[in-house]
Amino acid sequence: MPDPDYDTQVRDAFPELERIDDPDLTERVVEAWTLGLRRGGWRHVDDIPYAWNIHEVTNVEHVRGVTRIALESAREQREFHGADPDVDTIVAACLLHDVGKCYEYTDHVDEELVDPNPRYGGETIPHSLSGYALAHEVGCPLAVQRAIPHFLGEVPDRTLEAELVKSANSASSNAITQAAMGITLQEWVHEYSQTA
Repeated sequence: MPDPDYDTQVRDAFPELERIDDPDLTERVVEAWTLGLRRGGWRHVDDIPYAWNIHEVTNVEHVRGVTRIALESAREQREFHGADPDVDTIVAACLLHDVGKCYEYTDHVDEELVDPNPRYGGETIPHSLSGYALAHEVGCPLAVQRAIPHFLGEVPDRTLEAELVKSANSASSNAITQAAMGITLQEWVHEYSQTA
């Protein structure tokens, strides 16, 4: 099979990239996804599921939803509260918050993979931390890196942008688990965290 054009896949999958004003940051986001996809051995960015046991929603759909929710929340914070969250940081961090699933889910969806690199693939490192590492590796600004880990306790200093990513992720994830399985995200975590 010829090498997939990950660059084009990522740009087509995430039209929200256009919301980033800094062209260098846009390239770094695309590069992080391209590295993750290549190392994970994925055929296409759309093949990555939202969760190892929820395949009705793709990771791309979830990531786009998180980005849209966070941008809407940022708009409300700006207009209603007079806050000034950084849009480039929010969009980049939202788009990268689940890039680590390129590594984490390789053991669960073998039929979607071509040639995963065993050095990266597998569920040993949680996806938010491997996503943080990818953002660091490609040179994303520290503000973006800090906003990617989205589970409690992963990063002690929480910025306004990081809180927007975390809350938008929870909102999107709750909607997905409710629609797909009829349970809340908390119920999903409780039921499946031992088997995940």
